Amino acid sequence: MQDQTAARRAPLEGVRVLDLSRLLPGPLATQHLADYGAEVIKVEDTGAGDYARTMGAMGGETSWFYQVVNRNKRSLRLDLKQAEGRALFLRLVESADVVVEGFRPGVMARLGLGYETLAGRNPRVVLCSISGYGQSGPYAARAGHDINYLGYAGVLDQIGTAGGAPALSNVQIGDLLGGTMGAVMGIMVALFDAQRSGHGRHVDVSMTDATFAHAIFPLTEVLASGRVRPRGEDLLSGGVPCYGVYETADGRHMAVGALEEKFWHLLCDTLGRTDLQPGHLAEGTEGARVRGELAAIFRSRSQRDWVSIFDAVDCCVTPVLRLEESLEDAQLQARGMVVEVAGVRQFGPAVRMTAMPTSAPRAAPTRVGADTEAILAGEGVDADTIERLRAAGVI
Repeated sequence: MQDQTAARRAPLEGVRVLDLSRLLPGPLATQHLADYGAEVIKVEDTGAGDYARTMGAMGGETSWFYQVVNRNKRSLRLDLKQAEGRALFLRLVESADVVVEGFRPGVMARLGLGYETLAGRNPRVVLCSISGYGQSGPYAARAGHDINYLGYAGVLDQIGTAGGAPALSNVQIGDLLGGTMGAVMGIMVALFDAQRSGHGRHVDVSMTDATFAHAIFPLTEVLASGRVRPRGEDLLSGGVPCYGVYETADGRHMAVGALEEKFWHLLCDTLGRTDLQPGHLAEGTEGARVRGELAAIFRSRSQRDWVSIFDAVDCCVTPVLRLEESLEDAQLQARGMVVEVAGVRQFGPAVRMTAMPTSAPRAAPTRVGADTEAILAGEGVDADTIERLRAAGVI
């Protein structure tokens, strides 16, 4: 975002991040940091590297998935199971501000790269460990995926329609809200303190914890009545007429979010059905009746027709877009939320701020270890040593 304030350096310029993570939560967290100016060195093993490189549909030499969560990074290939590989990594730690890893708890310590070791080389370094269940507790060593974390956090139970099974989403709440954004928040808090105190911290990010900690409305229901309502029956999951999804004549949907009474009354006025106004927050039989009336009305016209009507009415009624439509949406385009990186459309940085530099983002490193020589040379490793390390399989 650029405004009348003159562009300054990026806010995280000068922050060095060593990223040992793979797949989604860690790589997207470090991409967020890179978008705001951090130098991110993606440390990949001497085998296949981050296996997201070949996961899903391919967009050239690497997958689309890999490309959209690894821009603005450099790649260093390093075998941390070899002593010389660990020595090189610790050499990099001396000038790093952050190390991010997503191994199972205990792996870093077994490699000889636990927090105490890293802090011994650089007291200011922040180590961020992202895992499913955290570094402690009875589930710490267990495997898991987003669906498991949501299940334990009481969130999956709440998603879906009344009488149906829990619903799945391909926007991973645990991985992204928990793993990615939890990591970014923890890293920034610890970095802020390290700047003042001279001491880093070990940031322990549990995807289950961070998901659980944001289940606000279900918690308030438990506090009020001792238990959550069945899915599809509370305020935000279809239990009242003013907040829900309604099908249109062409099989598309409109999202009705008229929670405030003024918006609900305006919605009813627009539909010519002021008789429905008393049903704003109706539940039970009356709520079902009002929802049924509203459903019949929305099924009478296409989504495009409803958009043309409600675009001019400020009452929180909007279309449910497919992602390919969202990429072309006027608001998201105006906000710079769609960017091209080496010809690949991607999401722009999630948070806008003034005085940001406008340099073009760099594509994700195509080749594993594409920047190994340059990074090691910058650390003072001479060319002969680099060749010897390569021959030994260390890099």
